[in-house]
Amino acid sequence: MAIAKKAIVWGLFAAGGTLTAFILPALIGLFLLVATGNVPGGLQFEQIHTFAASLLGKACLFVVLFLSVWHAAHRLRVVAHDFGIRKDKLIANAVYSVAAIGTVLAAFYLLSIN
Repeated sequence: MAIAKKAIVWGLFAAGGTLTAFILPALIGLFLLVATGNVPGGLQFEQIHTFAASLLGKACLFVVLFLSVWHAAHRLRVVAHDFGIRKDKLIANAVYSVAAIGTVLAAFYLLSIN
């Protein structure tokens, strides 16, 4: 019996979509508020930086970025197919390569936060 790999891919896609829909807009708004200096007392730059510099913060941010990038890659692959681009292997290699590069860069930049 062959092992189905689609369940893993679709699970990551669904998790990425859910996480992206709920958490990413809140994170973007939070970091924009922090960057402009219009934040309540407990969300100052120092507290956000301390969170992002901690191991738990890096792990949380990495999971959000990882799932969001891979969700976007799969979504772009499906959109290309919907627009009639039938070069599925080429599109899949392109979008998943960009997602892999984005994942590596996210890890690199998160690990460089001191």
